[in-house]
Amino acid sequence: MFLSSMTNHPKMSVEYDEALVWITIALLALGLVMVYSASIATAEASRFTGFQPAYYLIRHGLYIFLGVIAGAIVFQFSLQTWQTMAPYLFLLGVALLILVLIPGIGHEVNGSRRWLPLFIINLQPSELIKLFSLLYAADYTVRKGLVKDHPGRAFLPMLTVMVIVGSLLLMEPDMGAFAVICAVSMSILFLGGFNIKMFAWLLIALPVAFAALIFASPYRMQRLVGFMDPWSDPFGKGYQLSHALIAFGRGEWFGVGLGGSLQKLFYLPEAHTDFLLAVIAEELGFVGVFLVILLFSGLIIRAFIIGRQAANLDRQFSALVAQGIAVWLGVQAIINIGVNMGILPTKGLTLPFLSYGGSSVVVSCAAAALLLRIDWETRRIVKGLPI
Repeated sequence: MFLSSMTNHPKMSVEYDEALVWITIALLALGLVMVYSASIATAEASRFTGFQPAYYLIRHGLYIFLGVIAGAIVFQFSLQTWQTMAPYLFLLGVALLILVLIPGIGHEVNGSRRWLPLFIINLQPSELIKLFSLLYAADYTVRKGLVKDHPGRAFLPMLTVMVIVGSLLLMEPDMGAFAVICAVSMSILFLGGFNIKMFAWLLIALPVAFAALIFASPYRMQRLVGFMDPWSDPFGKGYQLSHALIAFGRGEWFGVGLGGSLQKLFYLPEAHTDFLLAVIAEELGFVGVFLVILLFSGLIIRAFIIGRQAANLDRQFSALVAQGIAVWLGVQAIINIGVNMGILPTKGLTLPFLSYGGSSVVVSCAAAALLLRIDWETRRIVKGLPI
């Protein structure tokens, strides 16, 4: 019924999802402006940047350009091709996760070894493995469709794979990426129709596992304590969060004005990366934060609609990829927003499309291009055209 009404709509002559394109452009444009605003003081005072105030602006613009190129390349391949390549891409992602842990190869920053230096940019394998794990989980779900009610043959192999990926990520360490991959993989299995009883054990096991990881690591425990009461140690464990909350408080309804943030002036660490939303809140106020949430809500809704359209045409892999992207971007955005607002413990997760970070921007653009490809193929099939 839904697709029938779509085919009669005059806008079905358009070969792509216009709303998705404009939402993506709006997020990238807002991110470019706010990254410049949040980083200009830091860049101007840093020897590392050559005291150039536009250092991060130029690099972030380059990342967006590379993301657009990557998206254009991703769009050229059919979903059938992506399904065929999914296991090999996943193995490539695992190999990169191993490579980044090798001393002398992986680049270490602030005690975390998460980057592979590639000439003028650094590649973050944990960003790539999010996309590769999503494709692999979707392909795995389709392949295991006939045995999806059998725990040993359907569920345990995927669980083993996720344990391996999780172990590699925790060695970096990057618990935030591990949490996102777990959420996306389990969501795809659930949406693919796997026996719901198998997920009951996960509801018990995962919280216990994450609690064990927190108690076994002193720095994770410090983050948890700082999150629960940042004002008890505002110059220590709660420093970052307390300044983020100050930024939200100063912004009020309409903000102090673009460029007027005080917290970005060497008070709030990582202002242009993980805590970009705090600067948005201070400079653009509640209105700015609401706009960000509205844009992400629109993106996620469009992704689920694209997935439903593909499912109506019995294109299961395409449907699961679209829905998996919706879960991935939604969960990561929720975690980042929650961290900035003091609702969740501090995690090193960027805000997709917005935060400074080459790998994150490029992979986010690739995910958007995949959504556009799924939608494009769906529209072609509805019209009876080849793909």
